Amino acid sequence: MASAGEQTVSEYIVHHLTNLTYGKLPAGFERQTAEGVEVVADGGLWTMAHGADEIAAMGFNAIHVDSMIWSVGLGIIFCWLFRRVAVKATAGIPSGWVNGAEMIVEFIDGTVKDTFHGRNPLIAPLALTIFVWVFLMNLMDLIPVDLIPHGLMLVGVEYQKIVPSTDPNITMGMAVGVFVLMLYYSIKVKGFGFVKELTMNPFNHPLFIPVNLFMEVVGLLAKPFSLGLRLFGNMYAGEMIFILIASLFSVGLFWMLPAALLQIGWAIFHILVITLQAFIFMVLTIVYLSMAHEDH
Repeated sequence: MASAGEQTVSEYIVHHLTNLTYGKLPAGFERQTAEGVEVVADGGLWTMAHGADEIAAMGFNAIHVDSMIWSVGLGIIFCWLFRRVAVKATAGIPSGWVNGAEMIVEFIDGTVKDTFHGRNPLIAPLALTIFVWVFLMNLMDLIPVDLIPHGLMLVGVEYQKIVPSTDPNITMGMAVGVFVLMLYYSIKVKGFGFVKELTMNPFNHPLFIPVNLFMEVVGLLAKPFSLGLRLFGNMYAGEMIFILIASLFSVGLFWMLPAALLQIGWAIFHILVITLQAFIFMVLTIVYLSMAHEDH
């Protein structure tokens, strides 16, 4: 949790909230380089962004490289850990990490049985994957905000956000994946009944079909938005507080002890937040998929 150094507090905050971005700069864009102003030639330029103005110019073509690397890497760690547990699992009394993993699996299995009212062997593994994966992404928020970004700056990496769940692209990407499964199982289980559900509820009369369709489609689209934005908003706010507290270290020696105590206190409280957000994302996924399997 280093200080902001020579940066102003606002520059320090903006720097920590900027993703390492790769994308295409449009032709004619003026880049500020060490040698002066460089104009992008015809056809554009695929490159790493240096600053918010270049990220904005890249538009939809931009890829948040850090979010992709950290989220995929944490997913691989999840698969590796649970594969090790599966290999070590025996009929005897479990211990260590095997015992912890079994507790997680039993907890999620019980949650699925209590919440999901259909029959689908995909739901429990999906719930386990979502809970552990989101928890690991959230857990990165407990790493001191300057530790990894500052270390990577020493080797030339200018920006680095290590908490994937503070990126709406990641949270909304997972939410859209759940939404696609909702649509798939709604059509598979209900068939034409899904169309009737959208057009004849809540008013069961042909004259109200446009009104019913509008309200049901809005309610349907609200599910992935609420799923993704809830996780993003809570984790982004938590990360912002960590950054604001870390910026106190640059004020002076008088603030170093209070800032350290605030960081420790917020980190302890944030353990509950990151676990709760992973649980909420998992439970809402189960509930939405359960609704998709209910044929009225």
